[in-house]
Amino acid sequence: MGENKNRIYLDYAATTPVDPEVFEAMKPYFGDDFGNPSSAHQFGQKARQGLDKARAQVAEFFGCKPEEIIFTSGATESNNLAIKGVIYKIQNSKFKIQSLPHVITSQIEHHCVLDTCKNLEETGFAQVTYLPVNKEGLVEIEALEKVIKENTVLVSIMYANNEIGTVQPIEEIGKLIKKLNQLRQQKIYFHTDAVQAINYLNCKVDALQVDLLSMSAHKFYGPKGVGALYIRKGTPVKKIQDGGAHEYDLRAGTYNIGGIVGLGKAITMINSQTAQRIKKLRDKMVEEVLKLIPNSKLNGSRQHRLQNNANFSFPGAEGESIMMALDQERIAVSTGSACASENLQPSHVLTALGLKPEESHTSIRVTLGKYTKEEEIDRFLEVLPKVVERLRQISGSGKADKKKLPDDFGC
Repeated sequence: MGENKNRIYLDYAATTPVDPEVFEAMKPYFGDDFGNPSSAHQFGQKARQGLDKARAQVAEFFGCKPEEIIFTSGATESNNLAIKGVIYKIQNSKFKIQSLPHVITSQIEHHCVLDTCKNLEETGFAQVTYLPVNKEGLVEIEALEKVIKENTVLVSIMYANNEIGTVQPIEEIGKLIKKLNQLRQQKIYFHTDAVQAINYLNCKVDALQVDLLSMSAHKFYGPKGVGALYIRKGTPVKKIQDGGAHEYDLRAGTYNIGGIVGLGKAITMINSQTAQRIKKLRDKMVEEVLKLIPNSKLNGSRQHRLQNNANFSFPGAEGESIMMALDQERIAVSTGSACASENLQPSHVLTALGLKPEESHTSIRVTLGKYTKEEEIDRFLEVLPKVVERLRQISGSGKADKKKLPDDFGC
């Protein structure tokens, strides 16, 4: 681990370390079992066995058929394939409807969903409604039902938010769509981005009543650069990447066999006991932070929240300055989505909750994982109040310089 050995990592929503057992499962496919699964000879067939086993492992986790699992390069590709794939297929097949297809999503989706929807609008392939959320970040079922139209073909709502951890009522949305579909000529398909949910929530697709579900291995102790998309049989999806007929002719490109094997192994190692332990640590942390730091606030829902997530605001101290100061103390947190951390615009998620830009800029995200120890949380609770107090003293007006902290800043 080198330099990171004695550091405290509290940014598990950004990525997770590869589990040693996952790493061991992957290693043969970078050595003797290096073959291309598409090849007919023994080298290829040995790799094919690894591919088939991984597909079966993922299918078992989601309670679906192996042929309903499509391997991708990660969640961004999975979300693009799910959303664009459905719209392109409906526009160019027997599923075609008379008017422009209508998509419904929420204002707090990951950027790869929001930007995909914006692309479909800009290129004239779809109309999109961006549903607001309440102050806890929850999509309200009644609000969703009101915006469904005759030409609505796809609803895409994330299972759990990557910034504030709010868990959406996916089962209830699935039931609503199923009920409406019984009365409609044009079926509505239901997609969920479940990237943050895999470790913590029930992901059986029949219980959720979803048609498409996206995931990424590096969020559950698997390797980076590999993910998957569940596509329920009969769901119209057009491939968006041309080439070979890999993945049931839905995703062209040579298999990342080592990564796929790692994904399969990682998903078999998920267990609820770990999630319960993490929740206890998270609850302790939240209680202590709100008690120790005046005017601190927990953003998002208390009740409907991922077990590992906390998102705090500390008025008078900029979130990025807090993050940098904690990093100096060998503690890693984030100011929001890792995919948007270089953008100093206020969080679109916190904005949707009603926070003003100056409030949004005082937030940090703290996310725990299976390697988080209680003594690490104790150290975080020792350091954070001093950091916030010091930054508030420096800023006065809450506008601390995020570019540079004093040389003697240490706690």
